[in-house]
Amino acid sequence: MIIDTHVHTGIFEDIDRVVNMSQEIVLESMELYHIDFALVSNAAVEYDCEWKPVPREKQKSQEEYFKEAIAFARANPGKIGVLPWVKPANETITEELEALIENNRDVVYGIKVHPFHSKIAFDSPQVEEFIKLAQKYQLPVITHTADCDEASSVRVYNMALKYPDVDFVMAHMDLGTDNQTAIEMLGKLPNLYGDTTWVSLESTLQAIQLYGSKKIMFGSDNPIDGVHTYGKNPKGEPSLYQRYFNELEAIIGTDAYEDIMYKNAMRVFKIQPETIG
Repeated sequence: MIIDTHVHTGIFEDIDRVVNMSQEIVLESMELYHIDFALVSNAAVEYDCEWKPVPREKQKSQEEYFKEAIAFARANPGKIGVLPWVKPANETITEELEALIENNRDVVYGIKVHPFHSKIAFDSPQVEEFIKLAQKYQLPVITHTADCDEASSVRVYNMALKYPDVDFVMAHMDLGTDNQTAIEMLGKLPNLYGDTTWVSLESTLQAIQLYGSKKIMFGSDNPIDGVHTYGKNPKGEPSLYQRYFNELEAIIGTDAYEDIMYKNAMRVFKIQPETIG
């Protein structure tokens, strides 16, 4: 079994390309690469890759994005779960947002924060309000981490230390770095986890060697590189995820491999076995 904890839908405008991450592409890629279940967040980007505000006419409210993701999950039971992508820079917690969580707990598994695309520090007061929301509903928080200060793993550590009853997943384990700081943070707190999104197999193996197989879960950013994100990059070169699919089990053994590929996700996000299928 494979659970992908880091999947997106929506339109993403990078510096040199526009990426269509449609629901149809997500489902097709899951079928092609035998992904059993995916946790999905809509791309609720507030600031673009050059940190310019996304024009209001190109945005929807966090509640509108959330409702689209819920509809996707409802249309695909057993395959899709929801991680609402919140917008702490320009929006706040509303009654509608809370109602969407309360009324859809069977498909809502956590809250997604993107400090880079919100141009805001993860340990800022604005983000903290959403951490308190996660705490209230006993939901984990998955956040983009990268080589900018706002999205650093150290800031995630700060929040994880302050909220020991909330689980935090450091997506990317500091994208664009050698992952060493994020790996160090992993060992400091029991409620701090990492995912494999654009993380080399070598870095994941280092984390496993240091802390065992319970701290990392599979994630991909699918379908950021299209329907074949799991298989190859836009240049046609093999995706690093092929090493996770084809090499990891032989290196660490079946039990640890199953932890990484689905069991840790089921435990942290409280995904019940009967949900999948």
